Amino acid sequence: KDEVKLIHPTQNKLETAKSGSIDYDFLVLCPGIQINWDKVEGISKETLGTGNAHSIYDWVGAQRTWPAMKEFAQKGGKGIFCDTYTKHKCGGAPKKVCLLTWDNARKNGTTDNIDLHYYTASKHLYNVPFYTPRLEEIYNERNIPVDMNCRLKGIDTEAKRAHFERVETDAEGNKTTTPFTESYDFMHFMAPQSAPDFVRDSGLSWTEGSLAADGWAMTNKETLVHMTYPNIICLGDAAGIPTSKTSAAVGKQLPIAVENLLSLMDGRAPEAIYNGYAACPIVTEYGKVLLAEFDYDKKEQITFPLNLWDMSKEQWVAWLLKVYALKPIYFELMLRGLY
Repeated sequence: KDEVKLIHPTQNKLETAKSGSIDYDFLVLCPGIQINWDKVEGISKETLGTGNAHSIYDWVGAQRTWPAMKEFAQKGGKGIFCDTYTKHKCGGAPKKVCLLTWDNARKNGTTDNIDLHYYTASKHLYNVPFYTPRLEEIYNERNIPVDMNCRLKGIDTEAKRAHFERVETDAEGNKTTTPFTESYDFMHFMAPQSAPDFVRDSGLSWTEGSLAADGWAMTNKETLVHMTYPNIICLGDAAGIPTSKTSAAVGKQLPIAVENLLSLMDGRAPEAIYNGYAACPIVTEYGKVLLAEFDYDKKEQITFPLNLWDMSKEQWVAWLLKVYALKPIYFELMLRGLY
């Protein structure tokens, strides 16, 4: 077990923490994502759950979230949920936690005792037109207000107060920032995310555009070949491509990456094309999932035939896929190179 500390792409070698320097002819860059807990003031990975502020984006944090969510749903109070302003893995997860909290309260008969609020750093709740109307409808039906353009800046876990900034842009491109604070009894949040530091330190990141700020690797969105160093294939969360960072996306990227890597090794031009497919199964309640599948153009890419199920709405068949199929597909097929 080792980790990369730095890549020297002009020299075709990399430095590791334990194994020294390693030369390569071709490199597959797939280091995942980095969660920057320190960018939420008052929070650290070690203190997740303190003051009932939770995040499932950590193994221990996820285990603490579940019992706290169930207790809150039974007792009632004010719950706030938020995403973050960077690209992040599983963008639907904060929405799932919010909706499952409401569904736990429904099962306990305590929905009148809870006050839920969702804050998103985006200018919309969801940006795939085929699925957005139903998701917005669900939030309206459950009386969960959604505040747009809100960035979490810090959490006072002792006072149970979350500090936000509302960032709005006018027609001329001028930004105004308005700070505000919300109290809570239960909170689920996510921290800003980025490519691992060594990607940027190695000069492999975008230097301009929307993907530059967080160090995402400079990747051709169709062939997954690095834009500067053609002997590097990039895929997964660290790749700087305009798609959602989900395991479904990686699953579709993988055969493209393999085919184009073999082409490069044979001296041929890469021809396999990735269309940006990603999937986000949003659990809306126990027994129902809104299965959002889409491409780079935010057009729906539906696996199940529409003449059997209307996939623009939550379906039980998507729940069966989420609960019983995706886990073995991921662990037994994808991670073993069989999918």
